[in-house]
Amino acid sequence: MGATDTLSAERLLRHLEWRVVRRLDGRLQGDYRSLFRGSGLDFTDLREYEPGDDLRHIEWNVTARLDTPYVREFVEDRELTAWLLLDHSASMGFGPVDRQKHLVLAEVATTLAHVLTRGGSRVGAIVMDTGVDAVVPPASGRIQVLRIAKLLLDRRESRAAEVDAAPPPGWRDRRRPRRNQRRGARRTAYGGGATERSADDRKVTDLALLLTAGAGIARRRGLVLVVSDFISAEGWERPLARLARRHEVVAIQVVDPRESELPDAGAVYVEDAETGEQLFVDTSDLGFRARLAAAAGARQADLEARAHRAGVDLYTVRTDDDLVRSLMRISELRRRRRR
Repeated sequence: MGATDTLSAERLLRHLEWRVVRRLDGRLQGDYRSLFRGSGLDFTDLREYEPGDDLRHIEWNVTARLDTPYVREFVEDRELTAWLLLDHSASMGFGPVDRQKHLVLAEVATTLAHVLTRGGSRVGAIVMDTGVDAVVPPASGRIQVLRIAKLLLDRRESRAAEVDAAPPPGWRDRRRPRRNQRRGARRTAYGGGATERSADDRKVTDLALLLTAGAGIARRRGLVLVVSDFISAEGWERPLARLARRHEVVAIQVVDPRESELPDAGAVYVEDAETGEQLFVDTSDLGFRARLAAAAGARQADLEARAHRAGVDLYTVRTDDDLVRSLMRISELRRRRRR
């Protein structure tokens, strides 16, 4: 499925059913609960706390009475309501021409919606760019999965058309490469696929808007899946923590390896997809590539620490990785966490 293909929702879903869901069924025995435990939960029993248990499930009254920590156990409600909070901002256009991050976003969202609706759950979606752009009310069935997939693919096609019409990076500043080169490339890891807009039109993604909208719309306790690259303005941790206090929240970060590991491509222009800032960098410089990798590693560690403080585990899906392998890795990590 190349970048020039006209990818319909039906075609995407059939591709995922054959290449992803079918393989997941073989490994998970068709039980979506082993992939994502939802929070439409009914209390069943108490047991003593074990290292690794979710602190949110501690039964404080019993703990105080027996002077031993106890946690609540739940059985999953098959008809839970799940919400997909989907970041379709400009930075999600980065990645290989045939597998950019917003295509991976569409694949992940469609797969999750399909798996959950097959299990009897209702799934809704909230999609944002610079602000909340679309809300798909919860429903079940194949039509709902296609509705979510079509929304994401239509946005992908629209963004691709904007990128094709935009001038190439560096066109405004070809006579001043040295000045840009001296400024460094701190933003190189976050660039890619920008459309040509004025500085006044460009806004850095504020993920807090999406999370706050999710908290306001998802009233009933349920499962919330946040899919984003988490390239955002500051301040998203608090609304994420508010979501996690009420819902089971799974955060999935879509990443491209070139955001932290630039290939040796010589002197190139790069452009920040969100702000439009352009830099001229020498990717042949080993020192520059090492500094970029170190900065990206520090940013990722800080991102994971912030999510953890909000009470949410952060999982990654790479543009160059097999989607089944990624989802199985998430499943295994969540299984270990619940032990």
